[in-house]
Amino acid sequence: MGYRVAVVGATGAVGREILKTLAEREFPIDDIVALASPRSAGREISFGDRVLKVQNLETFDFTGWDVGLFSPGGSVSAKYAPIAAKAGCVVIDNTSHFRMEPGVPLVVPEVNPNALKGMKHNIIANPNCSTIQMVVALKPLHDLFTLKRVVVSTYQATAGAGKDGMDELFAQTRGSFVNDPPKIEQFQKQIAFNCIPQIDRFMDDGATKEEWKMTVETKKILDPDIAVIATCVRVPVFIGHSESVVAEFEEPVDLAKARAALREAEGVILRDEREDGGYVTPIECVGEDATYVSRLRVDPTVPNGLAFWCVADNLRKGAALNAVQIAETMIALNLLPKHG
Repeated sequence: MGYRVAVVGATGAVGREILKTLAEREFPIDDIVALASPRSAGREISFGDRVLKVQNLETFDFTGWDVGLFSPGGSVSAKYAPIAAKAGCVVIDNTSHFRMEPGVPLVVPEVNPNALKGMKHNIIANPNCSTIQMVVALKPLHDLFTLKRVVVSTYQATAGAGKDGMDELFAQTRGSFVNDPPKIEQFQKQIAFNCIPQIDRFMDDGATKEEWKMTVETKKILDPDIAVIATCVRVPVFIGHSESVVAEFEEPVDLAKARAALREAEGVILRDEREDGGYVTPIECVGEDATYVSRLRVDPTVPNGLAFWCVADNLRKGAALNAVQIAETMIALNLLPKHG
C-alpha cells in the first residue's frame, strides 16, 4: 500500500523536479495529484511514464490525502499549507514561510532527522537551498570537532529565482552577441557576464534576507551556538549552487580524520585532488543527488580552522530531493500515517 501525494506548485521548476524525483526514487504512491494556480489548471505534466492533468489548487480538497509537497511561493503556502494540514495532510513546504516557526521542524534528513518527531502542526519546512548543502557538508565535521564559527560565500545559480531567472540569463547572454540592450526584470542588475552581491531584500543590519536565512537556519538545524556570517551572490550559472566555506572549530582539527568523515558521510561525495581539475564545479553536479566537497584544507589564519568548496544541484538536493527524502524519512520513522 502506498500514499496519496499532492504536489503543489507542480508546474514550476521545483514542482517538476519533485515529480521527477518521486518517480525516479519509486516513492510508494497509490494516488498522485498535480496542483497549481487556476491559470495552469488543465495543463498536462509528466510523472514518470504517466501524464497528469494539473488541477486547481484554489478549489482542491485535501481531505484524505497523506502528504503534500509544496513549492508554490511563500504567500501561496502561507494560505494553503494550513488548510491542507488541518485536513490531515502532512505538508512538506519548500518556501521560507514556516521555517522559523516554533513547532515546525526544519529538516535535512542526513543532518537532523529526529527533528521530525517534534512536528506539532502537520507542517515541516524544507530549508533554504544554500543552507542545505552547507549543513550536509558541515555535519560530519561538527560531529568530530564541534563547530564554533562559519564564514560562507555563496555563488548561486539563476535557477534559485525560478524559470524566469534562468530565462533572463539566457536572453541577456544571447542578446549580448547581437548588441541588444539587456532587459532587467528578475535581478537587480544584469546577470549575464556579471555577479550580483544581493539575493532577496536588504535588512536593517546590512545583510540580505538570504544571508539571514543561512545564519538562522544553520542554528536551528545544526546547533544554536554556531556563529554564521554569509555573503550571498547571484552568478551567471543556470543550475548548481557553489559555496566557499571557512569553518572554525572548538577542538583541534585533523585533516585526515576530516577527509575520512566526509568520505563516509551520507549525502556527501568528497572529490579533493590537488591537481588541475581535481574538484567539482556547478555544471558537473546538475542532476546529481550529492553535495560535493572539494578543496579541503587547513585554514592557518585561525585556531582549528578548515576551508572547503562545495557544490550541489539547487533544484534537487536544494529543494525537490530534500523534500522527498523528508517524506521517506517520515515513513521510516512511522510518522506518516495513511488515510486509505
